[in-house]
Amino acid sequence: MNYKKLGNTDLKVSTICLGTMTWGEQNTEQEGFEQMDFALDQGVNFWDTAEIYSIPPKAETFGHTEIIIGNWFKKTKKREKVILATKVAGPMRSYVRGGGNQFGIKNMTEAVDGSLKRLQTDYIDLYQLHWPERNTNMFGRLGYEHNDNGEWNKFEDVLENLQKFIQAGKIRYVGLSNETPWGASKFLQISKEKKLPRMMSVQNPYNLLNRTYEIGLAEISVREQMGLLAYSPLAIGFLTGKYRNRERPKKSRLAVDGDFWTRYNKPNTEKAVDAYYEIAKKFDLDMAQMSLKFCEIQPFVTSVIIGATRMDQLKTDIESVNVNLTKEILKEINEVQSIYPNPCP
Repeated sequence: MNYKKLGNTDLKVSTICLGTMTWGEQNTEQEGFEQMDFALDQGVNFWDTAEIYSIPPKAETFGHTEIIIGNWFKKTKKREKVILATKVAGPMRSYVRGGGNQFGIKNMTEAVDGSLKRLQTDYIDLYQLHWPERNTNMFGRLGYEHNDNGEWNKFEDVLENLQKFIQAGKIRYVGLSNETPWGASKFLQISKEKKLPRMMSVQNPYNLLNRTYEIGLAEISVREQMGLLAYSPLAIGFLTGKYRNRERPKKSRLAVDGDFWTRYNKPNTEKAVDAYYEIAKKFDLDMAQMSLKFCEIQPFVTSVIIGATRMDQLKTDIESVNVNLTKEILKEINEVQSIYPNPCP
């Protein structure tokens, strides 16, 4: 396994991060336990979850993934071996603390305490803001329309709330998710000016079908030591090749919740996937491993978040750290990007 520092901390996290959002929906608790056992044995010490998981988010499964992880901690007594990340939801439906904005002190306190209870732990290593409260583009939305109604908590207030949790020993470090270059820069600026907690990471989508992070945020990540935690590195399975020729394998995400994953339902998706598939075939590579390794080797990436519903998928994904992408392979990958630039932004 390979490791990198989380932000400017002394924490060394595995460059493969165990994603957990299918546990409690597509995966049972027993299957989650099996994944955690195997991942830790392979040196994967970094795990990511969120209070709203399982995905797709529903009232009846809110917090279920955290409960599964907490039960594993209780059973194995291995909490100290894991660097654990979770998230507080942004503006949400009514079943999450009455809905609306979530980054005020009352809601954030309830969120932190709820996660700690479900996870059966005294502390969270990395606590992330799942998405912004303000009106901005996220989750693949284009066509930015500025509408600042001011009904969101100020950056300074949010950082002060997080500082209280750090001082209380409930969390160690903080990070962002689904954030923009402007938002990331503002958080960094205010934390420096006001001597408030510093954001150590940004968890945004990044894969061969969506390299938009390279524009703006990549420079911030490198210059400010606030690395990317790349989610959806396999584009919900498109970059494994399993959806080629319009195949929809039983129990796959597109088969189970196709309407939820509209980000990848774009005109050039299949053309780009076919082109990357041919590169993997030409160089005798597993397509999923090639796609994951491409993410891992980027200088702005701290860790690549993998999610698997089957153990064979998990094993393949973790083994991607041993793959070597030559200059020739990278050249051909970039040529496909130039023909089909970011079909799934």
